Amino acid sequence: MKIIVMKDYQELSEKVCELIEKQVNDQPKSVLGLATGGSPLGTYKELIKGYKKRAVDYQQVTTMNLDEYIGLDKSDPQSYHFFMRQHLFDEININPDRTYIPNGKANNQDKECERYERLIEEVGPPDLQLLGIGQNGHIGFNEPGTSFTSETHIIELAESTRKANARFFDSLEDVPKQAITMGIRSILKSEKVILIASGERKAAAIKSLLEDEPSENMPASALKNHKNVTLIVDEEAYMKVGH
Repeated sequence: MKIIVMKDYQELSEKVCELIEKQVNDQPKSVLGLATGGSPLGTYKELIKGYKKRAVDYQQVTTMNLDEYIGLDKSDPQSYHFFMRQHLFDEININPDRTYIPNGKANNQDKECERYERLIEEVGPPDLQLLGIGQNGHIGFNEPGTSFTSETHIIELAESTRKANARFFDSLEDVPKQAITMGIRSILKSEKVILIASGERKAAAIKSLLEDEPSENMPASALKNHKNVTLIVDEEAYMKVGH
């Protein structure tokens, strides 16, 4: 695992943007695996700037998102479909037909999991997968205890995850209790992985990731079994490593 420590969140976001733009410029037909939540927002802002200032071209790029809440319509402002349009897709020249996100309103969620896993094989797997890490070590919505052999599946969201995401909703009660997520094995199919972490709240998870043996209690530790992972952290997220 390659480790890059940046001064702060802004510099981290600029670095991740640089790596994604290099991927797209080098391989215009790249498949990008994308994440949601607070961690990648700065990166998406920088990608939009890059599109407008540096004319980075996304016309032939395909994207695959990690997850979606179960029960939320694509038009719901809290859905990840809406999040991605608002924070990235509507601001760059990507073809909407080449953006893939699980359907949280599918009539049969088990079949939707199977459909999405097939898509990962047929459309992808991603050339570059962007990941955040939860305070409990989750990647995607793979909570502690998720099997390292899991593929796209339905997950019961941990209370800590729902509380962390409650800031995006009117109240904790409004946060869905289930999601569809790419499994850990699904994520590991990616050619390259960039894992990002910012802030003191993520410091304990980063310390555990780097210093402890791989364990299903720390889902992100499965990345130690991948051949090409770059961890990009800011100084606050890295502060407990070695202590």
